[in-house]
Amino acid sequence: MEIIWKDRKRTLFGLPLSFTKYELTEERLFIKTGFLTQKEDEVRLYRIMDVSLTKTLGQRIFGVGTINCASADKTLGDFEIKSIKTPGEVKEKLSEMIEVQRDKKRVTNREVMMHQDDLEDVEDAGDMD
Repeated sequence: MEIIWKDRKRTLFGLPLSFTKYELTEERLFIKTGFLTQKEDEVRLYRIMDVSLTKTLGQRIFGVGTINCASADKTLGDFEIKSIKTPGEVKEKLSEMIEVQRDKKRVTNREVMMHQDDLEDVEDAGDMD
């Protein structure tokens, strides 16, 4: 299992003074937290549905940001990769890897796209009961 990317959550002045570590492999993302009691979560990349990037003013000053992930993982759910260096590059790499894994596993997002008029027609049909 080759680690493609790793970083720590960065705190004061963008320094890695945290016990939260992130590691990305070809198929999984690991989130390790804690000092005395350690916890390791993992999510398979094909389970991540959407990623977005947030950078507060303070994060922009110190060159860090937070990646928000919407996940179908039952134990982890939606999660954040908090205060990491080069968040834009990491988000793009993560998005590419997610797509590769979703294609490999033949997983698709089933998004319903309807026009507002179509939605009203469906609601009106339900009122006929």
